[in-house]
Amino acid sequence: MDGYPGLEQPLVTIGDISVTSTTVFTPSGQAPVKEVHWTFTDMSRTTTAIPTWAIVLAVVFFLFCFLGLLFLLAKEERTYGYAQVTVQGRNLLHVVQIPVANPMMVADLNSRVNYARSLSYGQ
Repeated sequence: MDGYPGLEQPLVTIGDISVTSTTVFTPSGQAPVKEVHWTFTDMSRTTTAIPTWAIVLAVVFFLFCFLGLLFLLAKEERTYGYAQVTVQGRNLLHVVQIPVANPMMVADLNSRVNYARSLSYGQ
């Protein structure tokens, strides 16, 4: 954005929300960063299950020896759902739901929202 004087670089983006040092930009509008309130809601779920390949191998190797049952000890974590971020100001309300595939994505989004909060409180 070097060719556009007066425009600030975004410090953080959260889905379709961009935050500069002075303004929050969303598809619903914009608001000064010091006048917004942030909400982060983790609506994801992580489950642990025995993967299909382990069940198949356990059945196949059980026919030859009982060691095939050790394949049933294999576990696989699956994360699904989304994280919801809400930014609310005097004339602004915008909600974005971001799909997550692992717990690290949830932590990353939470830290981005906390950084945006720190920009809001720092003004």
